[in-house]
Amino acid sequence: MIVARAEGGGRVHVLDRIRDPVRLAAGLDGQRELTQRAIERALAALERFGQRLRALPHSDVMAVGTNTMRQARNGAAFLERAESVLGHPIEIISGHEEARLVYLGVAHTVSDDVGRQLVIDIGGGSTEVVIGERFETVLLDSLYMGCVNYTNRFFPGGAIHRDAFRRAELAAGLEFWSLREHYRRTGWQRATGSSGTALAIHEVIRQNRWGEAITLEGLKKLKQALIDQENVAKITLRGLEPDRAAVFPGGVAILKAGFESLGIDVMHSSSGALREGLVYELLGRRAHEDVRDRTIRTFVERYGVNLAHAERVEKTALALFQQAAVGLELEPRFGVTYLAPAARVHEIGLSIAYSGHQKHAAYILSHADMPGFTKEDQSMVAAIVRAHRRKISRDYFAGLAKHHRKPGLYLSALLRLAVRLHHSRSAEPLPELRLVAGKTSLELAFPSGWLDEHPLTRADLDEEAEQLRDVGFTLLAR
Repeated sequence: MIVARAEGGGRVHVLDRIRDPVRLAAGLDGQRELTQRAIERALAALERFGQRLRALPHSDVMAVGTNTMRQARNGAAFLERAESVLGHPIEIISGHEEARLVYLGVAHTVSDDVGRQLVIDIGGGSTEVVIGERFETVLLDSLYMGCVNYTNRFFPGGAIHRDAFRRAELAAGLEFWSLREHYRRTGWQRATGSSGTALAIHEVIRQNRWGEAITLEGLKKLKQALIDQENVAKITLRGLEPDRAAVFPGGVAILKAGFESLGIDVMHSSSGALREGLVYELLGRRAHEDVRDRTIRTFVERYGVNLAHAERVEKTALALFQQAAVGLELEPRFGVTYLAPAARVHEIGLSIAYSGHQKHAAYILSHADMPGFTKEDQSMVAAIVRAHRRKISRDYFAGLAKHHRKPGLYLSALLRLAVRLHHSRSAEPLPELRLVAGKTSLELAFPSGWLDEHPLTRADLDEEAEQLRDVGFTLLAR
């Protein structure tokens, strides 16, 4: 955990760093379920963190889960308990989003005049590989290998020998092989390693006088030194912290394979990584430099959305949200985080076919890379868009986290009303509307006589009332 204070000019001042090496990846059993022991370790750590964060509002905290939480079959049940003890929501991010945030943390930590740089971040269960320039990514990938799962897989019982290293490096080399040519063609001016594994390797190489930076020659000497130690329990290398030794061989094998596969000559290390990236992501959202806005703009352009119509629908949906949020018990942030993006991209499925375009749009939104959006954010927006026309069903929201199912249904109802009100696709502004919302009711009031003058809109709303009735909503338009 990192606690920081925002200062002028987009800078941050770190106030506190707290590290509790739970190693959640080691707690995944053969059925990809978190063991009870791992769960209890993690909950104890989060409870301690929660004490430090108790006074902070949700808007000032970003807590994320990475590869292990993406893999764990019982992750949803654990997540509910974890959020309770932490006192803040925890978002599960995709591998690509993790890579983007790692790069953001590195880019803000090193000089911005280094040109294009390659970043490799070896975590417990995944390795993020990125090429970027200044604060923008050019290529990014997340590979399913990390220091914890590779140490457990290739060095069982902590035994270190040459054949184990050979097999670990071959497996890692195969993972890097899929991106080797593309990354080599793109090129970079500087290679940087981030997070604990790279920092530990750099420190060991430096303190043992095998070099001032990480090189292939230094990695070979480090590998031989580990083989000479024979077991992780016996590792006594200068510069290596005792709690890092248990997962060190797997990380060394992965980085050595990365050097050989990608042709890296020299690698420097960076103290900035995912946690720092999250801090700068929060600052960007506060300064209205939200990468999510860029993502939505990209979707609008890529799929040829009628932007003027989408903006009219968005404006109406948000106006309805402002009036209905209290009655429907919707958090204020839901309008900007979920409803506005859904309104902006609700017609991207038209690029495939008119028939069932809400299904096509939901599929795209569920499976595309969406920088800035967590996996749950992405699922939420996709579900709202899936339900924005034709039949509406609570089943569309069943895959969401429990605390998002009802809000997702309510937000889709508001989007449906906005779409109906703009069914004519006319640029003529709507009259002033008043929406009164209860937990199971929506009452939409128009100026006197307006609905009589617009019979198609009345018919649309009558049809919508029948659709919403199927999910327990009463809609009254007058």
